Amino acid sequence: MANSIIQLNKINKIYGTTVKTQVLHDIDLKFEPNSFNSIIGQSGSGKSTLLNIIGTLDKPTSGEVYINQKRTDKMTKKGLATLRNAEIGFIFQFHYLLPEFSVLENVLMPYWIKKERKVPSEIFERANYLLDFVGLKEVKNNNAYAISGGQQQRTAIARALINNPKLILADEPTGNLDSDSTETVYELLRKLNEDFGTTFIVITHDSHVAERTDRIIEILDGRIKMDIRT
Repeated sequence: MANSIIQLNKINKIYGTTVKTQVLHDIDLKFEPNSFNSIIGQSGSGKSTLLNIIGTLDKPTSGEVYINQKRTDKMTKKGLATLRNAEIGFIFQFHYLLPEFSVLENVLMPYWIKKERKVPSEIFERANYLLDFVGLKEVKNNNAYAISGGQQQRTAIARALINNPKLILADEPTGNLDSDSTETVYELLRKLNEDFGTTFIVITHDSHVAERTDRIIEILDGRIKMDIRT
């Protein structure tokens, strides 16, 4: 486990009490630091449930979840919230930007939540650096909904990185984008992985994106059907 940023041991997930539906069956997985991974599978296969359990947004019915050697399935809600904000960045298909705030303010939001105090100059510098990195320096003061869909998704990427997490979980990050924006976002995620050593786990329906990751895990009916390194 020392060489893993994430380790899952015998993960099962069952929904319902009277009528039970088992979504995940005895999932064993490890993810190495600095790796770039994809999870694929049909709708209803259990891949989003798996990502939610990895990201501590949901708990398994049974099994063990470790992030950086910390067992998360036994943590309190407060402990999980602290861990999520400090160690995990999330990128979703829907970017969930706050429309009443600027691009820059949206990027700073996780820091405000984490510290609940005035943002120091070095964090403003990091936010500006990240916006420059994702190509949004010129629109940083624009309202978050006065930019294009591709720019909104890049804002969400910068936001996910503001607290310098070592792990990024991305659920269909290019699902709402056209082909050009998809390519831009993929190249950006890859560059972040290479330049910052950030570990990525990306759920995608896009075979072209999955084929260019270092590892492809396919989930079928809540079980691992395929696990290959490309």
